[in-house]
Amino acid sequence: MTSLPQSRARLDALEAQGRTLAFWWRDDDARAPSLALDRLLALQSEAAVPLALAVIPDGLDQALASQLHGLPVSVLLHGHTHANHAPPGEKRAEFGDHRPLEAMTAELAEGRNKLGAMFGARFLPVFVPPWNRIGADVRRHLSSLGLPVLSVYGPVRGDEPREINTHLDIMDWRAMAGLSLDVLDETLAAEIKRCSGEDGKARDPIGLLTHHLQHDEAAWAGLAALLALLAHHPAVTWPSLDHLLSADASGQAGPLPTVQEKA
Repeated sequence: MTSLPQSRARLDALEAQGRTLAFWWRDDDARAPSLALDRLLALQSEAAVPLALAVIPDGLDQALASQLHGLPVSVLLHGHTHANHAPPGEKRAEFGDHRPLEAMTAELAEGRNKLGAMFGARFLPVFVPPWNRIGADVRRHLSSLGLPVLSVYGPVRGDEPREINTHLDIMDWRAMAGLSLDVLDETLAAEIKRCSGEDGKARDPIGLLTHHLQHDEAAWAGLAALLALLAHHPAVTWPSLDHLLSADASGQAGPLPTVQEKA
């Protein structure tokens, strides 16, 4: 049986209409080389699609920069230490409204400078808050800190800063296991349907979210199945993150329409 049949059928329908759908891929929690990261990069190399690696600055190993040299991998800022500062009973957050703003902005500036120095042009000014949660105060200061783009999970929530989000997490966090192929298929098919409507609205690309250090064999199998379908399907494009973040003449980054007519 073909993997992810519902998703494949929706993509085949788009192909028949001469339309394409854009995707991008973010993987979180990198600090150092690991066997799990080796496995992730091997899958990426086989699929030949861009990858954005969300890197934690605290405890960062210089060897990670060497490992990524020459690879089509962008680096994003992922928190500071990836520590939970939310009080008991609240959802975990490192950059929620639980600490002094000055402390958080200082950490963001430090992290941005550290990643910029280590990774050079590979580092893109995108902030990925741990657990995909960010407080309103620190959110308002991101652009002034040289981080004009935010990446969390789910629909875009506001105008400033610009968001480029993820929508398909391959993990079941309650079970701490990868989603089954059936659930992945249902979820991806629903995202394809959402982003390929006929209402004429521009939509951001569908974001794939992975966490290489947390993957079990089900998660690795699910990721392999997704890439096997999405990497080379004629109805799917993989614009580079640099392209997605490119600014227009006014200096403001504009959304790239998710569904496009083929030329």
